[in-house]
Amino acid sequence: MLSKYLFKLFAATLVFTTLTGCASSPKVPAAAVPPLSVQLHSVKHAVKADFKGTLTALSEMGFAGVEFAGNYGPYANDPEGLKAFLASLNLKASGAHLGTKQLRGELGKKNLMFLKAIGVELVIIPHDARVDQPDELAPMVEEFRALTKVVESFGLMLGYHNHAKEFAGYSESTFWDYLAQNTPDNFVLQLDVGWANYADANPIDYVKRYPNRTLTTHYKIRTKKDEGPKPVIIGLDDFNWTKMIKTNISVGGTQWIVIEQEEYPQALTPLETVAASMQGLQRIIDEMTQP
Repeated sequence: MLSKYLFKLFAATLVFTTLTGCASSPKVPAAAVPPLSVQLHSVKHAVKADFKGTLTALSEMGFAGVEFAGNYGPYANDPEGLKAFLASLNLKASGAHLGTKQLRGELGKKNLMFLKAIGVELVIIPHDARVDQPDELAPMVEEFRALTKVVESFGLMLGYHNHAKEFAGYSESTFWDYLAQNTPDNFVLQLDVGWANYADANPIDYVKRYPNRTLTTHYKIRTKKDEGPKPVIIGLDDFNWTKMIKTNISVGGTQWIVIEQEEYPQALTPLETVAASMQGLQRIIDEMTQP
C-alpha cells in the first residue's frame, strides 16, 4: 500500500521526465546501480518531531539507507537499539555527517564507537570553515590526515562533503583539488552534485578526476536566485543524471547514492519533496537498467 506521502504526491499529478536519449543508450545491470539513501538533514524538522515515524515513511518510499546528520532520536544513547530499529525497517546507515570538532579527542572516540555500533562505515565531515582559507588550508588537511588514521582504527573511513566554495580557484586549481590531492587515497570525497553544479564545476568530471574516491555521492539540485524559478526535483531538471550514475559506477567506486533536498516546492512538504526526487531518480534508473 502506498504511504500517505506517495498518495498525496500522485494526487498532485506530478509527471516525471527522463533524459533525452536515455532509452537508446547502453543498458546497465540493475545490480550495478548503488542503493539509494537519503540525507536526514533533508527532513530535519520531521525527524525532530517524529524520528520513528519519519524513518518509517522513508523506508516505505523505497530507500535502502539513511545518512545521519547528528539526530538519533530516542536512540542517542542506545546504538544497538538504533541498529535494530533500522533493521526492522530494512534500512542501513549509509553514512553519517560529523563535524571536525566531534571527531577530536575522547569525544571523537565516543562518537566513532557509536557510529560503528549502528553500522556506519563512512564518516563524512559536512563542512570546515578553513577549507577556503589559504592560511588555514594546509593545517586543516594535516588534521584530516591524522583523523583519517583515527577513524581507520575503528574500521571506518573518513571523508569530506563539498559545498560551492570548495570549487573556487586556488593554487592553479581549486580548494577541492588541493584537498583531494593532499589527503590519502582512502579519504572519501563525498561529491555533492547540486553544489558542484551551483559553482559551475562539472561533477561528472570531478568523479573521473579522482577514481574510486567518490564512495558516496549527494544527488541534489541547488538553484540560483538570479536565474529565476527552476525545478528542484530530480528528474524534472535537465542535468544528465544518467551519465552521472554511470560515471559513479564505472569510475567513482560509489557505494551509495544519497538524495539530499534543501529546496522544496511550495505545494509539497519536505517528506513529499524527497519522495518526488526519489521517484524521479528511480524512473531514470529504471530507464537505464530495464531491457
